[in-house]
Amino acid sequence: MSGEPISHRVFIERLVIAIIVIGIALLLWNLRDLFLLMFGAILVSVILNLVAAPIRSRLKLPHWAALLAAILIVAGVILGAFWTFGAEVTRQATGLREMVPAAWQAALDRFDAWGIGEMMREWSASLSENGGVLSNLGAIAMSVGNALADTFLVLVAGIYLAAQPGLYWTGMIKLVPERGRALAAQAMEASARALRLWLLGRMVSMAAVGILTWLGLTLIGVPSALTLGLLAALLEFVPFIGPIIAAVPAVLLAFAAGPDEAFWTMLLFLLVQQFEGNVLEPIVQQRAVDLPPALLLFALVAGGFIFGVSGIILAAPLTVVLYVLVKRLYVQEALHTRTRMPGDD
Repeated sequence: MSGEPISHRVFIERLVIAIIVIGIALLLWNLRDLFLLMFGAILVSVILNLVAAPIRSRLKLPHWAALLAAILIVAGVILGAFWTFGAEVTRQATGLREMVPAAWQAALDRFDAWGIGEMMREWSASLSENGGVLSNLGAIAMSVGNALADTFLVLVAGIYLAAQPGLYWTGMIKLVPERGRALAAQAMEASARALRLWLLGRMVSMAAVGILTWLGLTLIGVPSALTLGLLAALLEFVPFIGPIIAAVPAVLLAFAAGPDEAFWTMLLFLLVQQFEGNVLEPIVQQRAVDLPPALLLFALVAGGFIFGVSGIILAAPLTVVLYVLVKRLYVQEALHTRTRMPGDD
């Protein structure tokens, strides 16, 4: 037996509600880049508060003074690194730019001996054709300009968030119905703690990878070892993809010196990643969030598909936050299943 027919008024009301829901979904989708910038600002505020916390507790300073000290310290470290290594990095980067074409030609000569030289030449030529990377320098320059503007926005917003974290924290809690605010506060605190621990672990890994890569390339005799070491340290922030990208210019330059140097360079990057993944990472993850590798890999793919390059860069920390929220709100609260949270003893 069929149900009673709905009235025109009810049908129109449901249609309007459906249109509103679809409109909100489309609006959120179009604002996805804004949400990513907001998350980037949260990362900046977390880093600043990580530096400010010990200053505030040990020197008994008010929050604003400790935050100002943290900003000066972070800015001082960055400027000091540029001052100390800037001239050398600039010199090596200039040499790197000049050596890469010669290294690529040397690599092509070796590829000819292996029978794949023509295929590599066709791939290289395709980059300069219509739609290729080399033919879109204007678009690339515009993208770089937009990236710099977004970075400045994230930094400024991050400082504002770090200056008054309680204000924004309370505002987010008030968006939740009153009966669920205590649980929301617990879940947000767990995700914030996990994010802080993950960032500390990443900093340790980045420093270790950068130093080991620099020392190893110096011993092998690869040019621009310092620049390549810094590049490896920065790209270590992006799991899986970052180390591969960092290895490409190093191996290419090593090919110009000889096949032996190229072999030792590839072996160096492999050993550094094995040390980071099998020795350093387990020690760091004892007190941090241990993301399943498959989950992190799919998160990187999804971040790149939805947000582009920025999504790949921020996919790991965003996954940390979402992973902990699911564990606290769904696994523990809804399923009543015990599970370890980051920072638990």
